[in-house]
Amino acid sequence: MIRIRRFEEKAAELYSATKIRGFLHLYDGEEAIAVGVMESLTPDDAVVATYREHGHALARGIDAGAIMAEMYGKQEGCSRGRGGSMHLFDDKTRFYGGNAIVGGGLPVAVGLALADRIQGLPRVTCCFFGDGAVAEGEFHESMNLAALWRLPVLFVCENNLYAMGTSLTRSESEIHLTTKAESYAVPALAVDGMDVLAVEQAAQNAAAAIRAGEGPYFLEYRTYRFRAHSMFDAQLYREKAEVEAWKEHGPIVGFTQFLKGQGILDDADVQQLESQVAAEVEGAVAFAEKGTWEPVEDLTRFVYSERGMS
Repeated sequence: MIRIRRFEEKAAELYSATKIRGFLHLYDGEEAIAVGVMESLTPDDAVVATYREHGHALARGIDAGAIMAEMYGKQEGCSRGRGGSMHLFDDKTRFYGGNAIVGGGLPVAVGLALADRIQGLPRVTCCFFGDGAVAEGEFHESMNLAALWRLPVLFVCENNLYAMGTSLTRSESEIHLTTKAESYAVPALAVDGMDVLAVEQAAQNAAAAIRAGEGPYFLEYRTYRFRAHSMFDAQLYREKAEVEAWKEHGPIVGFTQFLKGQGILDDADVQQLESQVAAEVEGAVAFAEKGTWEPVEDLTRFVYSERGMS
């Protein structure tokens, strides 16, 4: 989790220095979800994420340098520098986005799971999305089809209470999101998304049920983002005191205290970890800085598939 947090802090710094352009949505505060859920997945499983996906990508095993180079727009990036922050992709880890469209990953996940079902492959497709996506038609269509066809999809809703700048209580008449999933006959559970151990346990149980052929599962992880929705967000919709109150029981703070209380970790261990993470992040920046730009003559390449073209 510290690895994700420090990576995001560096990304914010680089964005302010105009090294990173375009949109940037940071994951500070929600790290426990990506870390805990990935522990329930195998390398053969698929992951579909949102535009706030740096944490998912790092936890899935995508190289930090490839992620940073992607945000720089360099060819060495995981999407050849063509996707940027919101469109990370890596076929080696079966990480299928990064999706800039709210709720856009849901039907993609259903399609991947359907393909696995048709081929008889014992895989799980894990789909991350925010509470704002629950208001989209894709959510309802995807939940219905996944339940109807008993598809192996793990639906992971990262409920950070705000869809961009709109509070969940202002946009939804039913704020208990598990109720929406249950209306489609999908088993659902609400979990403390700031507790990495609770996150992992719930994900392990859900993934086991899916692998047993029980169909899709819905997990609502209640969490909070410590930063603005994006780097362009003035955050006029919430008070600073609210943010600070959530930070007091953030995932890194809570897990560090737990490990120290169990005698598993001490201050020296934390410092060593911080040093290792700092070196990795600086290495990722150096890799991105040394990367190469796409040649102008190749800018129209990949607009269409090159396979089968004469």
